[in-house]
Amino acid sequence: MEIKEPTKQNIDFAVKLLRAGNLVAFPTETVYGLGADGLNEIAVSKIFEVKKRPQFNPLILHISSLDMLKEIAWFNNDFHNLTEKFWPGPLTLVLKKKKVVPYIVTSGLDTVAVRIPDNKIALQLIEKLGRPIAAPSANMFKKLSPTKAEHVAKQLGNNVKLILDGGNCKIGVESTIIEIKNNKKYYLRPGGVSKEDIEKEIGKLLQKDELKHKPNSPGQLPIHYAPNTPIYFYDEKKIKEFSQKKIGVIFFSKATNQKLFSEFRILSKTKNLYEAASNLFKFLHELEDKNLDAILVEKISSGGLGEAIMDRLTKAVNKYKNSN
Repeated sequence: MEIKEPTKQNIDFAVKLLRAGNLVAFPTETVYGLGADGLNEIAVSKIFEVKKRPQFNPLILHISSLDMLKEIAWFNNDFHNLTEKFWPGPLTLVLKKKKVVPYIVTSGLDTVAVRIPDNKIALQLIEKLGRPIAAPSANMFKKLSPTKAEHVAKQLGNNVKLILDGGNCKIGVESTIIEIKNNKKYYLRPGGVSKEDIEKEIGKLLQKDELKHKPNSPGQLPIHYAPNTPIYFYDEKKIKEFSQKKIGVIFFSKATNQKLFSEFRILSKTKNLYEAASNLFKFLHELEDKNLDAILVEKISSGGLGEAIMDRLTKAVNKYKNSN
């Protein structure tokens, strides 16, 4: 495993690895992706193997243009306003796939999740490859998402040939996912584009229940994004429960009772949700490495990008909520 700067030479090397069926980790504006040639079934199968990801959980194809989109999916005019407004960017669309897309990418479904990332390194990689890149987050399944190259190396190690180091991810949470089917618009996963902003463009979105056994896009499982250290929502009961333990706390904008804790972090002192989102996984990784007994996280308002933050935290907490 090598971590390299995203020079022209190193991007060309990454493309060579992808063409040979290898995996490459690369930055996007949301989180780092674990990429494979999205039209190469054998290469894509390595993603599931390395991440220990169940094959019923579909992948997102990352593309660089609407022309590439038309090669892999049937583009619905209902999405036109969204692509005009939010692409490139942290919005994924679920569309009817074309035959060229292998079923391993879609977990056997006739739909495929697609987006254009807003990151120069990712776009150069896709453009030079000339094919879509299948890329879930570059982590082990259900573990913390990586927002810098070191996070990828910590979890995947030598299972990935190359990590292109693009620094910290700008947004820090995964993309929002929506689907339009039979004239109904479904909100599948909160993410880097708020539900409110999408509804301004296409009207009311319907909520789909979590599809535990057959999701049609990533992010629909009830347990995900969890650190190895037990994590719970911050409240007085948990503070008392862990009073003799080493605790780390993530506050939203202001720390309280900090003398009680071994470590604490503040997501955004100015209550800026974009700053909070970009710091979320970074701080969780830092606390995970501190050999703590537990991590407590303060709940925040679920409006705008806060919904995506709370979605990640709730799914992380779900892993441990019945363990005490």
